[in-house]
Amino acid sequence: MKRFKNILCMVEPGKECNLALDRAVTLAENNQANLTVTAVAPSVRAGIGMSEGGPISADFQATTVNNHKQELETRVEPYRQRIKIETRVLVGTPFLEIIREVLRNAHDLVIKCPESPSWLDRFFSGDDMHVLRKCPCPVWMVKPQTGESYNRILAAVDVDDSYPSEELKTRQGLNALVMQLAGSLAVSEFAELHVAHAWEVIGESALRHGAFIQMPENEVNAHVERVRKHYAKLLDALMSEAGAKLGQDAINYINPQTHMPKGSARKVIPELATRLQVDCVVMGTVARTGVPGFFMGNTAENILNQIECSVLAIKPPGFVTPVTLEE
Repeated sequence: MKRFKNILCMVEPGKECNLALDRAVTLAENNQANLTVTAVAPSVRAGIGMSEGGPISADFQATTVNNHKQELETRVEPYRQRIKIETRVLVGTPFLEIIREVLRNAHDLVIKCPESPSWLDRFFSGDDMHVLRKCPCPVWMVKPQTGESYNRILAAVDVDDSYPSEELKTRQGLNALVMQLAGSLAVSEFAELHVAHAWEVIGESALRHGAFIQMPENEVNAHVERVRKHYAKLLDALMSEAGAKLGQDAINYINPQTHMPKGSARKVIPELATRLQVDCVVMGTVARTGVPGFFMGNTAENILNQIECSVLAIKPPGFVTPVTLEE
């Protein structure tokens, strides 16, 4: 897989995070990378009869940090014979402290298990979404129920070339990163690789059923087919570029399959992931530029809220997080 060199694994005390830790250790071992395993302790605020920063609240804070530290050491101890691991307890709001840790120490990958203990409402909690939106490096959310190895990986790309030039350049760079990571992950996992681009024809419904303008059905069908072929050509070009970077032997080995589900990406990508029973979706999470930092697009967020598998989320080149080291 892509050679990450400084990995941060986030675990939550009292929660099942063994698979995330297993993946972090194995990846660090294979990449000869540095690995830091961290947990975030809540900041203890002064209560009744306690002065802010006084001896009582300070003792509570120290006890909380020490308890987290002891659990971290217990979790990583079985792995220390395989690799050197640094442990660190941070204090504060989880997503802020994770991102600040990335900024302070130039981590190039965050691996963590999702916070939510159930999958009933949505896969990712508020803190997880903040990390996915704002962390400057790739974030790998490892679903606890996932097996030790992946059988199917889905790369969600956007090959639409109708965006303004700067945004198009950003999306193309993001597609290349998605393909690089998804392809190398498929090779390392001996997994199937599926690559999907969701597409729609703007105004198709109006052309077919408009109150004022209606085209003959055969003309609409011909127009839809032209659009489909255009996107298929763009997807083929992306696959060729990815093949050149991954190497033909790797491409021949994983034999990637392409999919072009018709419809809104926020609807058809989760449906495809469910139908294929994929273990991990690799996707870009940034859609808008031109403001300080970048913000996750509504489409990406809608997809993330619907899928029930692990996710490797990637930012485009040049991403700048809105989070700063200062409070």
